[in-house]
Amino acid sequence: MRQPTSNKPLGDLPAKPASIAASPLQVFCGGALIGAFLLVFLYDVLFGVTAESVHLVAIGVGLYTAAATLAAFRLSRDFPHQSLGVCNLVTLGRLVIVGVLCVVVLAQIAPNWATFGIAAFALALDGIDGWLARRQGLASDFGAQFDVEVDAVFAVVLALYAATNGAAGPYVILLGLPHYLFWIARLQLPWLNQPLRPSFARKAVCVFQIGALIALQIPVFADGRLDLIIATVTLALVWSFGRDILWLWRKRGAET
Repeated sequence: MRQPTSNKPLGDLPAKPASIAASPLQVFCGGALIGAFLLVFLYDVLFGVTAESVHLVAIGVGLYTAAATLAAFRLSRDFPHQSLGVCNLVTLGRLVIVGVLCVVVLAQIAPNWATFGIAAFALALDGIDGWLARRQGLASDFGAQFDVEVDAVFAVVLALYAATNGAAGPYVILLGLPHYLFWIARLQLPWLNQPLRPSFARKAVCVFQIGALIALQIPVFADGRLDLIIATVTLALVWSFGRDILWLWRKRGAET
């Protein structure tokens, strides 16, 4: 027997509920949570979590969480796109590696090929996140600033590691401070807060800076053999920051 058919127009049928996409902030927070577990996993695989180091791992996770929370707060205010994109997750992944290296510094692990390998991998990723942002059309001030801040804390951690494990003298800490010294100067001199012009030289000096600090993690170089390179990088940083400061000063003069 044929079933009766409804005379109700198709247009009156209930609409299929639309899928709700996660917001960029939700994706970032989810990625940050996964990153905390990944930090512990990477450290355990590479160096082993022991009863003596578990509290140091907890400190590393805490520092990573604090940095990721600050980034999430900035993203919630300034991110202009509807999708977070892989680019910012790559930068977040670099922050995870920095967290691993923080634990390495706290645990006073001697320079070895594992620390060199993960540090070199983080540097390689630094060239990927910006390219992905441009390719996906997701470039933003947040992404650029997030990348710069991860680079800065990466340099500080590597410099502290080199200074505390005997790879170089205490002077190597200077290689990790320029970004933060410039930030302090901006608080006192408002004209330094003007946007900087794009510069390939600035990026090249940053890569040179990180590369030299990573080279200090190679066991055969961790004995003062790279002092000349460190001095050269220091001069390059002074030149790069001095060049930008002079440009900002001239721009200030032109506007007044």
